[in-house]
Amino acid sequence: MSKETINSPSADSLAEAAKKAQGKGLPPIHQWTPDFSGDLDMRIARDGTWFHEGTPINREGLVRLFSTILKREGDDYFLVTPVEKWRIEVEDAPFVAVDFEAEGAGEGQSLVFETNVGDRVVAGEGNPIRVERDGETGEPSPYVMVRDGLEALIDRKSFYRLVEIGEERDGWFGLWSDGVFFKVIPAEEMTVEDDG
Repeated sequence: MSKETINSPSADSLAEAAKKAQGKGLPPIHQWTPDFSGDLDMRIARDGTWFHEGTPINREGLVRLFSTILKREGDDYFLVTPVEKWRIEVEDAPFVAVDFEAEGAGEGQSLVFETNVGDRVVAGEGNPIRVERDGETGEPSPYVMVRDGLEALIDRKSFYRLVEIGEERDGWFGLWSDGVFFKVIPAEEMTVEDDG
């Protein structure tokens, strides 16, 4: 697969096109069906850092803007405008859930997550929490759906806080949010570790 570089846009020109297409709220990317434009030298690292041509994008507003025109199709991620569709690399999930608030308790609890790009989402039926575990180490990787197939990796400090408010149900340790019980780990595998 060759990289399309001749007509690749600059980060600023792509941002300008995105701004023009954006009204209030998120742009209607589900309505945009441009032809594939090529591969863009842009990458989202596992920690949520965006890179363009190997350099971190440190402008928060620019990263936020790009996050609003991100689209997932299968295993591929694209930045789209009404007339362009550029494939980018995403190492894990495109967003990171950096904090959450728990409102209520038990079955009436709602978990409101905030992402590194400013999205706020209530975990529930349409925005499920899922946990993958490394086959060798058993290390959990927890995610919450943000929108349209785009997930946020729940950061470690938030996950530890979630474990503190979790509970056991039907042989599973998990979390309640918006009337849904999300299974995290079989209760029999739940161990309390003291890191000293």
